[in-house]
Amino acid sequence: MEKILAIGNSFSEDATKYLHGIAKSAGIETKVVNLYVGGCSLERHWENIRQNNAMYQVQVNGVLTERHAAIDEMLCEDDWDFVVTQQASHDSGWIDTYEPFLGQLIDHVRALAPQAEFVLHETWAYEITSSHSAFPRYHCDQQEMYRRLSENYRAEAEKYGLRMIPCGDVIQTLRQEPPFVVQEGGMSLCRDGFHMSFLYGRFALACCWAKVLLGVKLGETDFLPATVAVRESADPALAAQIKAAVDRILS
Repeated sequence: MEKILAIGNSFSEDATKYLHGIAKSAGIETKVVNLYVGGCSLERHWENIRQNNAMYQVQVNGVLTERHAAIDEMLCEDDWDFVVTQQASHDSGWIDTYEPFLGQLIDHVRALAPQAEFVLHETWAYEITSSHSAFPRYHCDQQEMYRRLSENYRAEAEKYGLRMIPCGDVIQTLRQEPPFVVQEGGMSLCRDGFHMSFLYGRFALACCWAKVLLGVKLGETDFLPATVAVRESADPALAAQIKAAVDRILS
């Protein structure tokens, strides 16, 4: 069984929602845990570690639980294969917000879970129509936000010798392919201007994680996301398009 722990927020919640299902379709058993605090930044993660703050909602295999826990508690609870983290989206384009907190977090995780690979999750730029309060920091320019965050994640990954799950790259590339070209009236991969859409956005992220962390051959999987909230299932053709795109981009 592959065990994945995400120290994150709502963006890692989006990314891990369908990961267990995709892996199972590929014949891989997983335990996928997301530690959720909305909008949590690297600085706040580190402060929560210092205070041993048990404020993280524990989400298991894409399912919300009623449990709350501290980061150290979860790091010591299992033999994790991967520990994944990210910068909060609003700070992702500002390199001075990553340090010293990322370095401190890496050292701490490696001390408590030395068997785990520490991996960075590259987040994505907001939708071009986003009303997020932090978007003006990027002049409400999706390309500027993507460029800045991409440069920062790559710099930090290189600095610490980390692998990166390039979700931001994949989402930005998919935004240039029909039917996801918003500027031409297409479907947004976001549901609210910054979080991923319940079906296709979240599915694309999970495909990235499955391929990078687990080596899943996406074309050989048949998992299709569905959401109870809007009583909708993914179109198999669009799901196949996303899987092919992720395979192509990450090959």
